[in-house]
Amino acid sequence: MAKIWRQVTNGLLVLCVLVTLTLGVGVATHFQEVEQLVKTYTLLRFQALEPINTDKLMEGAIRGMVDALDDPYSTYLDAKTYRHLQESVAGSYGGVGLLITLDEKDKRLMVVSPFKGTPAQRAGIKSRDYIVAIDGRDTTGMDLETASNLMQGQPGTRVELTILPAGESNPRKVTLTREIIKVPTVDGKILPGHPGTGYISLTMFNEQTPADLGRLLNELRQQGMQKLILDLRNNPGGALPAAVDVASYFVAKGPVVYIADQKNTEALMARGYAQPLPLVVLVNKGSASAAEIVAGAIKDTGSGTLVGETTFGKGIVQTIFPLPGGAAVKITTHKYLTPGKHDINKKGITPDYVVPMDPQLEQQVLARAPDLERDVQLQKALEVLGK
Repeated sequence: MAKIWRQVTNGLLVLCVLVTLTLGVGVATHFQEVEQLVKTYTLLRFQALEPINTDKLMEGAIRGMVDALDDPYSTYLDAKTYRHLQESVAGSYGGVGLLITLDEKDKRLMVVSPFKGTPAQRAGIKSRDYIVAIDGRDTTGMDLETASNLMQGQPGTRVELTILPAGESNPRKVTLTREIIKVPTVDGKILPGHPGTGYISLTMFNEQTPADLGRLLNELRQQGMQKLILDLRNNPGGALPAAVDVASYFVAKGPVVYIADQKNTEALMARGYAQPLPLVVLVNKGSASAAEIVAGAIKDTGSGTLVGETTFGKGIVQTIFPLPGGAAVKITTHKYLTPGKHDINKKGITPDYVVPMDPQLEQQVLARAPDLERDVQLQKALEVLGK
């Protein structure tokens, strides 16, 4: 009897919390919905054949509220997933090296791009490939954070991905061995045979990227760099502040990007430390998010010329809100506009010079970039700089 009374007491306590929260956010008029919520909690807690504890019910309620947004980028992050995400933003984690999204049409799990030099790229996984299963688990209806969590893990362990290339009907299975994905986000040199022409590749945007880029730019200038090719191909993006800082090396003044929420639009301004020089930016369909912020700022301000293919088209920004107990919610809170007030979400940025590349050739040349012999986009960039 005492046990039953404890269950009832706990249930009533949770009930009070739910009702108080509901009233507190201004939906007291939705009496029927509140009644449904209370009734459902009571049934699940005390009538289900396999009772579920209150913690699980509360977590499910939070997850369900976020899922109700019907936004593939907004999600509930349990403590483990949130910790993995923090590691990734900081610059390293155990995994296979993929940035993923949900296809807008049928909500299938899709690759934005593989990170350079990672198990995913070495296995030939490409931008816009579909991931139809992870270790045999069907990804239909799976949220992004669950999928990321399944692919991450201890270095040396294996994960099997079932991949369906875009436009094909026969999937293939790929077994990848997880590694420490500590992506060196910045790499570059003076191009052989092209004195004075620098080449810098950015693989993603994390907390380390702006400082690493600044150091490399200084080194290349000391080596006589007078022109630059900035390669953002297959760059899946990353942290917004890092994108603004990176763009500030090339955009002399004015807005880098406009960030708009429900009520306001704010301009994020260039930091004022640019040293302009002739610049070509390489982009492709794997250039997304923060990479598009940088490319859009450079194009709209006339700070450089874009060469390649239309970018991915992710023009929205997520904010992470920590919750008690180590969990968090990630919610789409803003959209961004380029300095010319262009909304590129689901559209992408069309380069000044469109240079298509065969997907198989693209995979090969990006794996060993800069490939002066076979990379037609890089060759076009050199031609543009020559003019």
